[in-house]
Amino acid sequence: MEKLHQIPRLNSLFRFQFEPAQQCHVLLYPEGMVKLNQSAAEILIKIDGNNTIEQIHQQLTEQFPEAGDIQSDIIEFLDDAENKRWIHYG
Repeated sequence: MEKLHQIPRLNSLFRFQFEPAQQCHVLLYPEGMVKLNQSAAEILIKIDGNNTIEQIHQQLTEQFPEAGDIQSDIIEFLDDAENKRWIHYG
């Protein structure tokens, strides 16, 4: 299956939320918390179990047209997130 047609899903061990005390989005898990930068948060916001990587790319390109071509950045982040077990495909 081509990478762009894969559907990323958040690992159920993590909870993604905005943390007012940190003034940023975070991933909470039993051992702690990961503070996310704005770019990572915007990608994870789009992960809903239905959106393909291609759809996430399209939505972010429409939301941030000034960012230029961000497809490789999205894929790189998702690869890293998968390696850290924040997300999975299926």
